[in-house]
Amino acid sequence: MTTDLLRAEGLQVGYGEVPVCAPVDLALPTGRALAVVGPNGAGKSTLLRTLAGLLPPVAGTVSFEGSPVDEREAGFRRAVAAVLDDDAFFAALTGSEHLLLTARGFGVTEPEEVVDAEVAAFGLAGRIDALPSALSSGQRRRLALAAAFVRPARLLLLDEPERRLDTGMRTRLAARLAARRDAGAAVLFASHDPALVDALADEVLVVAEDSCRLLDPAGATAYLGGL
Repeated sequence: MTTDLLRAEGLQVGYGEVPVCAPVDLALPTGRALAVVGPNGAGKSTLLRTLAGLLPPVAGTVSFEGSPVDEREAGFRRAVAAVLDDDAFFAALTGSEHLLLTARGFGVTEPEEVVDAEVAAFGLAGRIDALPSALSSGQRRRLALAAAFVRPARLLLLDEPERRLDTGMRTRLAARLAARRDAGAAVLFASHDPALVDALADEVLVVAEDSCRLLDPAGATAYLGGL
């Protein structure tokens, strides 16, 4: 039996009192993946930041397991792993130290082994002892994704996770996210990549200024091809 983890009803997102897209209604259960698609500037990133509790809604509601989303609440932070458009790292820690701190902070058993596995999976072994400021933009993106994988999470909230990844890494990432979904996690991600949407999404939300609507993945592939 699935349970809705994340629900939005009449949700308008934006800055101040100015919405950036049409109202959004969504219900994301456990073990499902929802893709958010739309043209640049449509409001996808703003929507994800609001769902993550980093921006207040302009109108409507967003809830996690029936309670209003509150990023300050420890249970919500434990449950949600977010990789958004602004990669955030501890500036004075190396990549390895950042991942180990994340894993240990979330109570991961044998954190060194878990971190080593993610470093290998994301091709970071040669640069993991560098500070984030010394990494390329692609390496920083892979480090941010690795940080989401080294910890347990019931919801993965990802803004264009394919950004700055090569084709092979995108394919492997899609497979790993699908495995997390199939193991019971919920995945919500914004994307411009038809292959990632087709491989991972169970349903697709199209975000636009005039209306937001749900599509099946096949329809979304055609939609993305026309952008």
